[in-house]
Amino acid sequence: AYERRFPTCPLIPMFVASDTVNEYKSEDEAIHVIERRCKLDIDAPRLLKKIAGVDYVYFVQKNSLNRRERTLHIEAYNETFSNRVIINEHCCYTVHPDNEDWTCFEQSASLDIKSFFGFESTVEKIAMKQYTSNIKKGKEIIEYYLKQLEEEGITFVPRWTPPVACKLESSTSHTRRPVSPAITIPDSATKEGLNNKELLNTSSSPSEPTAGTPDDKLDADYIKRYLGDLTPMQESCLIRLRQWLQETHKGKIPKDEHILRFLRARDFNIDKAREILCQSLTWRKQHQVDYILDTWNPPQVLQDYYAGGWHHHDKDGRPLYVLRLGQMDTKGLVRALGEEALLRYVLSINEEGLRRCEENTKVFGRPISSWTCLVDLEGLNMRHLWRPGVKALLRIIEVVEANYPETLGRLLILRAPRVFPVLWTLVSPFIDDNTRKKFLIYAGNDYQGPGGLLDYIDKEIIPDFLGGECMCEVPEGGLVPKSLYRTAEELENEDIKLWTETIYQSASVFKGAPHEVLIQIVDASSVITWDFDVCKGDIVFNIFHSKRAPQPPKKDSLGAHSITSPGGNNIQLIDKVWQLGRDYSMVESPLICKEGESVQGSHVTRWPGFYILQWKFHSMPACATTNLPRVDDVLASLQVSSHKCKVMYYTEVIGSEDFRGSMTSLESSHSGFSQLSAATTSSSQSHSSSMISR
Repeated sequence: AYERRFPTCPLIPMFVASDTVNEYKSEDEAIHVIERRCKLDIDAPRLLKKIAGVDYVYFVQKNSLNRRERTLHIEAYNETFSNRVIINEHCCYTVHPDNEDWTCFEQSASLDIKSFFGFESTVEKIAMKQYTSNIKKGKEIIEYYLKQLEEEGITFVPRWTPPVACKLESSTSHTRRPVSPAITIPDSATKEGLNNKELLNTSSSPSEPTAGTPDDKLDADYIKRYLGDLTPMQESCLIRLRQWLQETHKGKIPKDEHILRFLRARDFNIDKAREILCQSLTWRKQHQVDYILDTWNPPQVLQDYYAGGWHHHDKDGRPLYVLRLGQMDTKGLVRALGEEALLRYVLSINEEGLRRCEENTKVFGRPISSWTCLVDLEGLNMRHLWRPGVKALLRIIEVVEANYPETLGRLLILRAPRVFPVLWTLVSPFIDDNTRKKFLIYAGNDYQGPGGLLDYIDKEIIPDFLGGECMCEVPEGGLVPKSLYRTAEELENEDIKLWTETIYQSASVFKGAPHEVLIQIVDASSVITWDFDVCKGDIVFNIFHSKRAPQPPKKDSLGAHSITSPGGNNIQLIDKVWQLGRDYSMVESPLICKEGESVQGSHVTRWPGFYILQWKFHSMPACATTNLPRVDDVLASLQVSSHKCKVMYYTEVIGSEDFRGSMTSLESSHSGFSQLSAATTSSSQSHSSSMISR
């Protein structure tokens, strides 16, 4: 009856689909283990789904049926967001010890929320609600399928009995023992007095290697040369995990260095390391990652505008990757290629990093299992905080963290500008604590002083754009031409999805009818961020503050306050009787934006209250040589209701606590960031601290 709820169950609306990942049946049919990947549509607020960037979450469920002992064990854990939220559930069907006709059911679960964009309490409530609902419906669902079986005439399932051969073997097991293959006992073993049990543990058949590596290469020289210092316990964990893979994994067995990375990422907890390693091996097989360097050629746009590349090595022999993020047009790359192409390119970079680690291990004669990344933020501005671009970055970080653990030896962040704490606030929850400890952050030219770049990189290979003498062949980046942009429909045809449509809202702006968005701020020093594209016409962008809330838009017949058109909504909040300077005040200078421009910016609020973002129709001045009005102005005055301007916009508020918390974590990463932190904190006290870029 329980198996009938798969692959999907109409009684569980959030259970959308499931796929079988692994299945095992014993020869005597007593044991049946099946593992599925389940797709769930969680009942969560739409805003939370937007921020998380997912519509569905995936769980892995393992069902183990033991017909001999008459038990069914069900284990489930979350695959989505496993770096931030850990959910484990265990259910068990057993026979009642006092009455064999009764079935006992037990269920338990645990929830551990590490971080979730500041919505930890919300996620906890959602999880508890879903779990409570699941418990209530569990009995109802199993009874539904039991009744279904009865209607089909199935009222009895015969108990499992062992096959005849098994019966004979069990009946004679007390008189016969399995015969072990003959082994040669070395003289040294006899002299040292090894007992039979120890000899049995050290023996092996040719097809099944011992706990050591094939060809017995896990000796002291091999460890020192390729793996580094390992304690006996760590060496034992590596041997056991690798042997388990050899016995159970059908695909390509990863090298010892790679297995060791997963063990280190989980502090040599072999069960946890095995879990994430198996997930990664499945992921590599599904996406053909092992062949990405041989079969995939990056598009020319990436080769021209992705400002990153490999550049020699650091003082420890680690491969050095240079990324000029401040010179890179992340928005243009996402618009031209989509998120999937960027992710694939980053995966190829990581695969190349693994290959370079192997090469450097041979060159330097010592184990090198990670690389150093140098990120130059010179030129970083609000354009880099374009929300779909940030979401693409977060997803890339999540994939890399899950499948390339312990590959980042050190991250050097140079010339961090004032806008960097905002980006750090968005990105830091996705980064593992162990990885975060490897971050060194420098503001301005601090990297040139003591404790700076020279401590980690030889002077001869410091790139020229950082004041060094070495020519760096990394592309300089620059703006991606808009002629290379592709529509969401074009990218969808290639199974590449952009999140733009689900994040942005469209608005129409008319002459005399601006579009306005209300944002209520409770805590001073919060950060209002915006990102909009002027799709048609020219507009003026304003930000106002008021101590009292404006009246909600009236739904009158003339539509004076709210207009809906095919091109988007138009909402006016500022009452006609309000006076500037008395009822509300301007907190930013007006910004004129031309058709086709993309604008990103932020404002650190000085007071609590109500902030109004306004997009207003920009009236062109009359011709300078004549007092006659322009033809466009005449048409506009005659056709006020026509669609004159259109904007696509997205806004978000970062709380003051989160904003300052990001600076605290950055200060703790490296003392060189203290100047940047102080500058950013003081800017929040100023009258205007907006940063606008096109």
